[in-house]
Amino acid sequence: MRDVLPDIEKWRERGERIALATVISMAGSAPRRPGAKLAVSEKGELSGSVSGGCVEPAVVQSALEVIKNGQPQLLEFGISEEDNIEQIGLACGGTIHVFVERLDW
Repeated sequence: MRDVLPDIEKWRERGERIALATVISMAGSAPRRPGAKLAVSEKGELSGSVSGGCVEPAVVQSALEVIKNGQPQLLEFGISEEDNIEQIGLACGGTIHVFVERLDW
């Protein structure tokens, strides 16, 4: 959290709404461990990482939705034999669960 906190404080001082995405669990190989965070401002600024880049665009899109509607989301990303190359997934073969919530003050 410490790595994203300065940006969250900066955005909050500007009066922006913010969403926080957190890796809450993982199975197999994954680029980030539980507790990894990605903060997203309503203007689309980013701080931190939940995947090292491979699923970040989908998480950012969900975060922007959460900022607008206030409804938290639980996301799952992974690769299975049924998945094809066009689907969002983790190239490392693991699975992560990411909880996205709006930070209300």
